[in-house]
Amino acid sequence: MHAWPAVALPTIPGRGALPSVFNTATQRIEQTNPIRGIARMYVCGITPYDAAHLGHAATYVAFDLLHRAWLDAGMRVNYVQNITDIDDPLLERATATGVDWESLAIREVQRFKDDMAAMRVLPPTTYVAVTEAMDRIVGWIEECKFADAVYSIDGDLYFDIHADRSFGMLSHLSEAEMIAIFAERGGDPNRPGKRHPLDPLLWLKAREGEPAWDSSLGRGRPGWHIECVAIAVDNLDMKIDVQGGGRDLVFPHHEMSASQAQIATAREPFARAYVHAGLVGLDGEKMSKSKGNLVFVSQLRAEGHDPLAIRLALLAHHYRTDWEWTADALRSAEHRLERWRAAVSHETGVDPTDAIAAMRTALSNDLDAPAALAAVDAWADHQLATGGDHVEGPGLVARACDALLGVSL
Repeated sequence: MHAWPAVALPTIPGRGALPSVFNTATQRIEQTNPIRGIARMYVCGITPYDAAHLGHAATYVAFDLLHRAWLDAGMRVNYVQNITDIDDPLLERATATGVDWESLAIREVQRFKDDMAAMRVLPPTTYVAVTEAMDRIVGWIEECKFADAVYSIDGDLYFDIHADRSFGMLSHLSEAEMIAIFAERGGDPNRPGKRHPLDPLLWLKAREGEPAWDSSLGRGRPGWHIECVAIAVDNLDMKIDVQGGGRDLVFPHHEMSASQAQIATAREPFARAYVHAGLVGLDGEKMSKSKGNLVFVSQLRAEGHDPLAIRLALLAHHYRTDWEWTADALRSAEHRLERWRAAVSHETGVDPTDAIAAMRTALSNDLDAPAALAAVDAWADHQLATGGDHVEGPGLVARACDALLGVSL
């Protein structure tokens, strides 16, 4: 599947440092160190219904910062993202609304692409829908079978988590915590016949009235976690530099995807770093589809809000923090965008060297977007208060904001 159009990034003098990020698995901030100058990133994509709300947008803007920081450090980036366009929640929404599930997915994927393009999020190198990858997914389940890590319950295939001795090393949860979260997030810990409550589904035997595919496993459709294994490993191989997503994907999704990849390939780790964005709330609760308390990028754009102000409102919070969306946050971002545009509109200005260096330092330090924004604020305040005679000052700051922060002035 084609992603959204790419934007041309302006060049700025010098190079940034290789960015460091917080690795959920080790609980440490670690410097990324791509092999042979190619950074490989896999970020879990949307299930295409109710896309893209601000929780989605915050996650993809966060990993867009990492993408940009790598490019600024002189790396090439191989970025893969999936679309979970066949899953229980999508089918349930289609049934509830009387819309064909394929039509619903197509509509929501396009809305997501339009929003990402409007916010100048760099597109993935490879953008793959699950329905495009069925043969590959089946092949990876066969690899798990070959490793003796699969068993059947009435034709449904499950992955035996005990096949992976490192299971649990990512999330650091107790078994009781895992089981509780698994039940909340699409798992079936209480199904009779399972070897262990946490064993995840690999292949669901065809159910009447539900979409299904013919395969060597029988007619059916895949489980959630193995889909990402197939798409990620086929396109990036193992030891991906960063596996990313929202913090709610740490368990079960990323934990179980890693285990299945490691067993299927007999190699580890699946990723060198697991990086997770915080959650966005509204009215005191996490913004989520199940709660129905969503604010959509497309809705804000339709109301006339500049998508780059929306982006700035997201960047005002460090990517790992949980925070709450408010109308005041958007108003503050609109004011900031107005001031920045006024500051760079002058023909000459304050020397931008320190400001650009501070932006780069902030982003290399665990993608500290608030500190990077503060560096631009300080330059803009000085520029608007006193001005300067640096001929390239305003233009260089504008180019840096675009290249590093994705904010075109």
